[in-house]
Amino acid sequence: QVQLVESGGGLVQTGGSLRLSCAASGRTANSLAMGWFRQAPGKEREFLVAIRWPGGTTMYTDSVKGRFIVSRDAAKRVVYLQMNGLKPEDTAVYYCAARAGWGPMTTESIESWGQGTQVTVSS
Repeated sequence: QVQLVESGGGLVQTGGSLRLSCAASGRTANSLAMGWFRQAPGKEREFLVAIRWPGGTTMYTDSVKGRFIVSRDAAKRVVYLQMNGLKPEDTAVYYCAARAGWGPMTTESIESWGQGTQVTVSS
């Protein structure tokens, strides 16, 4: 069992920044992908970013590339999401996610989810 614990959400004004953290514990695989989804009210859960063990290869959706940056602490199985230039449309619950191996990051393929952390961007 892999457990994911998130932190770092909050309320910011338009143009502000937040940094989310997600720590994995339990029996993690050598080949692993961790990343972030978000879900706005009434919307489907949306994939944002991912990063891979080993090696640190990253993947971004075009909609957030240039504003959001995913990084990792390789030894600790911790992922971060640096969010810059936040907009009201970024308001959502942000979920950390993990799967063994490397492949498409979809709601169906994800094996472990974080508890979710609220990000609210005010105008």
